[in-house]
Amino acid sequence: MARPPSKDMWCPTVGVEEEFLLVDPETGVPVNRADEVVAVAREQLGLELEHELTGAQVEINTTVCRDVEQARRELVEARRSVARAARTVGCRAIAVGAPPLGDATGEVTDSLRYRRIAREFGALAEQQLICGCHVHVAVPDRETAVQVCNHVRPWLPVLGAVTANSPFSGGEDTGFASWRSTVWSRWPVSGPPPVFTSWQHYEEVCDTMIEAGTALDRAMIYWDVRPATELPTVEVRVSDVAATVAEAVLLAALVRALVAQAIVDVERGVQAEPVPQETLRQACWGAANEGLRGSTLDVLSGESRPLRRQLDDLVTRLTPVFEANGDLPAVHRGLRLLDGQGTGAERQRRAFRAGQVGSLLDLLDIDNADRAGPRLRP
Repeated sequence: MARPPSKDMWCPTVGVEEEFLLVDPETGVPVNRADEVVAVAREQLGLELEHELTGAQVEINTTVCRDVEQARRELVEARRSVARAARTVGCRAIAVGAPPLGDATGEVTDSLRYRRIAREFGALAEQQLICGCHVHVAVPDRETAVQVCNHVRPWLPVLGAVTANSPFSGGEDTGFASWRSTVWSRWPVSGPPPVFTSWQHYEEVCDTMIEAGTALDRAMIYWDVRPATELPTVEVRVSDVAATVAEAVLLAALVRALVAQAIVDVERGVQAEPVPQETLRQACWGAANEGLRGSTLDVLSGESRPLRRQLDDLVTRLTPVFEANGDLPAVHRGLRLLDGQGTGAERQRRAFRAGQVGSLLDLLDIDNADRAGPRLRP
């Protein structure tokens, strides 16, 4: 008889990375002010921000958090500090997956690595004005990490739909809930990964891509779920940056529980469902297009089903983990927000219905959106 998992096995540490777009406070057009925002955040507010590929983006990182409540507190404080730093230099920081207004091309950040990426990948780098949310969850070792990725990958379409937050580009509705996902898919190593039999198999595939020149190094292996390059974690990177902290925390709780369950399953010898990579890619495309209010292929049943129902299936599956690790209240808060007001993409469409730039920027502003959280409709 299998040994029951200890409570600690349900409670791996978690970390969250969020990328934000810097825009003109009146027009909403991206502005290359990252150097100034990073300097003000560090020198005046004591917050260490990360540069991103273009000068119109900045990134925040939580510490290693014992639960999603700690992550929530850190995200709220970091977002407020970034908003303040942006205002200080005369711009605005917004939480959006892709620029809703203006040109979607930015200046590549002046660093050795980013200049090399720009030389090798041309317009792909300049058009990388997209912002994601990456969730890291601790795993025991690399071999386990690879197997955990196999268990997590069937749920990538649902995870992507939860924070879909980029319906616009150039002031026009793209018809997608996550336009960011489509822009991102142009990179040669992106989207859902294949199934890996072992860490050695994973390393061999990575070596092939680096040899082919489609990735400069392992940090450019941009799959939607992967073993992290520098940390003992599994990193899920399928999602748009969330419009609100509540949605970011919901995503973090889902990923944390999925990884915790997967670690236990790997220890018990439970095999992951070997969903073909191309099948998973079709489902992820459908989720990016439709958003949480639509339907896409359920890769476990082989039938098209509403994404909101697939999310309910995932929550039901993981509820024992949420109860054990204390994240269930955060999950319920996030679900109430989604059911009451829709995803970020749906809220953007309502705010921008009459072409009112101010309403859209107020909705996406990382300070205004998260002081008290959006008010739910009765």
